[in-house]
Amino acid sequence: MVKIGQQIPDFELDAYQNEQIRKVKLSDFRGKWTVLLFYPADFTFVCPTELEDAADHYHQFQDSDAEVLSVSTDTAFVHKAWHDVSEAIKKIEFPMVADPSGDMCRAFGTYIEGEGVSLRASFIIDPDGVLKSYEIHDNSIGRSAKEILRKLQAAKYVRDTEGEVCPANWQPGGKTLKPGLNLVGKI
Repeated sequence: MVKIGQQIPDFELDAYQNEQIRKVKLSDFRGKWTVLLFYPADFTFVCPTELEDAADHYHQFQDSDAEVLSVSTDTAFVHKAWHDVSEAIKKIEFPMVADPSGDMCRAFGTYIEGEGVSLRASFIIDPDGVLKSYEIHDNSIGRSAKEILRKLQAAKYVRDTEGEVCPANWQPGGKTLKPGLNLVGKI
């Protein structure tokens, strides 16, 4: 499994986006931040709620110089079928990556052997392809795109601002910390 501070492996997989199925490689997104949203399966209950939430925040992710990719073990054709019939999924503009072999899910430590699906997981990757943040949890718990966006913005701030770190619940414009010093109020 990829660990914090490590380069992520490259994968080339089919993805459904903008009414088309095309090949995407993770390396295609180098030079910008990448957010991977692994989820168990299309046509389920929790997944459309959180993917719709990500779609509703997609332009904010883009404004933060990030691309979002959702990933499940469904095929790109299943992604298309889901997109065609679900009002929530029709909102998605980002690539919906198909990992039917589970190879990408295994590399990121999200694959559930015996079930053939992924755990619900979020990964934030910097422009150099280095993993900066991840969260993996039980499939019965949906995620908040707003919180993932906050973590992305914190990771960007730390990368762009030498010597400062972000405290708990940091928001853009909020006070940061300099290790060994007090809070600093700048942005």
